[in-house]
Amino acid sequence: MSKPVVLVTGANGEIGRTLLQRMHQDGLYRVVTVDLTPLPEKYRGLCLETYAGNIMDRYLLDQIAAHHEIEVVFHLAALLSTRGERDPDLAHQVNVEGTLHLLRMAQNQSARLGRPVRFIFPSSIAVYGVASVEAKKSAGRVREEDWNVPITMYGCNKLYCEHLGRYFTENFRQLGALSTAARLDFRSLRFPGLISAETAPTGGTSDFGPEMLHAAAQGLSYKSFVGPEATIPFMAMPDAVTALVQLLEADRAKLTKTVYNVSAFSESAGQIADRVRAAFPGAQIDFEADAVRSKIVDSWPEDMDDSRARADWGWKPAYNVERAFAEYLVPTIRKRYAQASTR
Repeated sequence: MSKPVVLVTGANGEIGRTLLQRMHQDGLYRVVTVDLTPLPEKYRGLCLETYAGNIMDRYLLDQIAAHHEIEVVFHLAALLSTRGERDPDLAHQVNVEGTLHLLRMAQNQSARLGRPVRFIFPSSIAVYGVASVEAKKSAGRVREEDWNVPITMYGCNKLYCEHLGRYFTENFRQLGALSTAARLDFRSLRFPGLISAETAPTGGTSDFGPEMLHAAAQGLSYKSFVGPEATIPFMAMPDAVTALVQLLEADRAKLTKTVYNVSAFSESAGQIADRVRAAFPGAQIDFEADAVRSKIVDSWPEDMDDSRARADWGWKPAYNVERAFAEYLVPTIRKRYAQASTR
């Protein structure tokens, strides 16, 4: 039998490229990708087929589904928080309407196959909206159902799409003639800030951490848009991809939720700056807090309670903060920019 087909949207992004390498390494699936921009040549060889196009294009999605028997969707394409605040209408179109197009396609595939297509959706810490810095400090590790009052369009989009996925899984067309058709299997996890050594940050409000690292490795000065006391949870990119794959392979019967927190370590901007300076002596990092972006970061919890993910599907990050910096971030980023300087 041929291996099942996975569709990865947003495959050219921070998560997508790492996921493609992981899927190729595991060798369990054939991968089809779609992204606005063509994949670089080094990643195309990891895929069965690649498409350059927009997830808003329903015809394109229907054509992909017609040509491939898709059994898994990793829906990574999104317009991130900072850009989403600058263009809320576009954020809604991409993050909500685009997701709805993918859900519809996956639901149609489920009905055709007679079994659920697994739909893996990365959500975000942005779904939380803690009322004040004082409340944030007293809240501690926030559970999935707490403080679901986001203050960004991106957070609103992600929270709504979590509900859409739950609807498609549990209640889609419950009064219609197709109420007995197979429904898709939506599974979502809420990421903290993600730090990647492989790709440069692309506009997330949690990017003050990775931006410090990438700037220091290139010998560039950096001004943080949040103050040194700003604290949120983070995760190294390899752990993020591991979480996605583990959730994909988890036994549905053991899942008690459709949406799970995952986390690894919690650090303030000042603590990250100290670690960057230790790794790159002479790094020029200053703090020039932007009032709006700081307000957004302050509305996100200092940590996320991921005990349900640990209990239901065995989630456990491989990288604490020390290992993330010592074994993944610093050596990989050093190598990345050393190679770039010799070209």
